[in-house]
Amino acid sequence: MTFLATLKDHRPPILAGMVAGVTGTTASLGVAVAGLSAVGASKEQTATAIVVMVALYGLLSMILAWRFKMPISIVWSTPGAAMLVAAGALHLSFQTAAGAFLVTGMLLALTGFWPALGRLVSSIPKPIANAMLAGVIFNFCVAPFQASVLYPAIVLPVILVWLLFFRFAPIWAAPAAIVLAYSLIAIFMPVDLSKVQLWPALAPVIPVFDWTAVISIALPLYLVTMASQNIPGIAIMASFGYQIPFRAVLATTGITTSLGSLMGGYSLNLAAITAAINANEQAHENPKRRWLASFYGGIFYLALAALAAPTVAFVLETPHVLILAASGLALLGTLGNSLTEATTNPQLRTPAIVTFLVGASGIAVWGIGAAFWALLAGVGVWLVTRKPQASQ
Repeated sequence: MTFLATLKDHRPPILAGMVAGVTGTTASLGVAVAGLSAVGASKEQTATAIVVMVALYGLLSMILAWRFKMPISIVWSTPGAAMLVAAGALHLSFQTAAGAFLVTGMLLALTGFWPALGRLVSSIPKPIANAMLAGVIFNFCVAPFQASVLYPAIVLPVILVWLLFFRFAPIWAAPAAIVLAYSLIAIFMPVDLSKVQLWPALAPVIPVFDWTAVISIALPLYLVTMASQNIPGIAIMASFGYQIPFRAVLATTGITTSLGSLMGGYSLNLAAITAAINANEQAHENPKRRWLASFYGGIFYLALAALAAPTVAFVLETPHVLILAASGLALLGTLGNSLTEATTNPQLRTPAIVTFLVGASGIAVWGIGAAFWALLAGVGVWLVTRKPQASQ
């Protein structure tokens, strides 16, 4: 194959991998930083966790795509990060949160080795699981409109740009809005990054096991990761004709999540929305060659990891409500899909609404956060109100 032929063969997957990397990381970085900060991570620990997670899911994307010759893309859990923001009300130490991340990784790995656990998670009615997710990210999604009153010169142009891109180029709506938001913040609220190192001094974390954190963080994070990332990711890939090796992917991401928790990382999982970018015909006309898009995307993620520390420093110096506002625009699509799935089934509508309201309330009872109580309330209402199956 000549050089020009090789370039022509590899150009589409390179572009697809870059697009997936830009949209996936830029749209969710603010959420990840906010989530880690909310559960007590210092600036150094936050930078370490972000750099390590981006590098890890870049490596996993490359390895899994090459090993199985499928466009398998691994990312962090954006809804999971939003859940961590809500868990900040519990005021747990970051070491305790890292212990919960370790447990989440173990549960993900166990799901890969023991599929019965995956079937148990799947037995939770999807409307209730989606309602829990909607409740967790609700406060993010209202933040743009709250911030538009406090910082109109920054937020209103961002909302307008997001709307225009959403109309004409939806896949770029969130990245474009976030880039503009950060640019306007830099203009109106300049941040001194002269002392920030390009590569942070890594700050390991010694995980501490605590039952409160397991119930409030580990279990909801595991359920959100499975319900909003892994299960939809598998379904999206199947729609393009790819049967994802469930056990291998879950075991690998689970073990890597557990290892990453030693550096403050939370959960790694299959990409859902960005998975379609690397799996469709634009990545390559030959489905057997589309794995290259995820492979090149992994290389791009590694490049992003090298630039993550200054970005994290900038985000940490930005008013919290502005970060929530920029991130909220990226999560509007997720909220819409979750609410639609939550209210489609009339018999499960009331349990789903209860789940959503409890999750959005942000309550904490006995040191246990809203995500757990939302799921418990929704399942409880479902069990009480469901009608018995008619006998055959």
